[in-house]
Amino acid sequence: MKKIAILLILVLTISCAGNAQNTKKEENKTYKVEKTASEWKKLLSPQEYYVLREAGTERPFTSPLNKNYKEGTFVCAACKTPLYKSEHKFDSGTGWPSFDRAIKGNVELDVDYKIGYARTELKCNTCGGHLGHSFDDGPAKTTGKRHCINGVALNFIPKEQ
Repeated sequence: MKKIAILLILVLTISCAGNAQNTKKEENKTYKVEKTASEWKKLLSPQEYYVLREAGTERPFTSPLNKNYKEGTFVCAACKTPLYKSEHKFDSGTGWPSFDRAIKGNVELDVDYKIGYARTELKCNTCGGHLGHSFDDGPAKTTGKRHCINGVALNFIPKEQ
């Protein structure tokens, strides 16, 4: 019985160490726009700071951008980088603005283990602000992707008429 207990402890220790290796993220990535926490707090509302800088999530169905289908561009609320075009927006029914693709090169894909398993996190490629997550349940007729974005992480710029 002692041998089984020791073996079990050894297996658990090795498997935990193996998983810990996979959760390490690239900590030294630099972005074109970098600010201290206090500088970001001066620029952003408390909710924007929570989502963009602390990787928080806004409550579903609370963003006015969720049902905004006007022509234009959705930009990062922190640094104004263009992230999504209105023609790639769709109603996913999730309560968050959803897009089937980003503007090429402006959204970074990262790995997020915050809820115990790997998810594809979406960040602004200019300032590193957390936007949301990507899922594989988007429109099959286009990309099949769903970029589920916190509306508070975005500003909308209408197309000039």
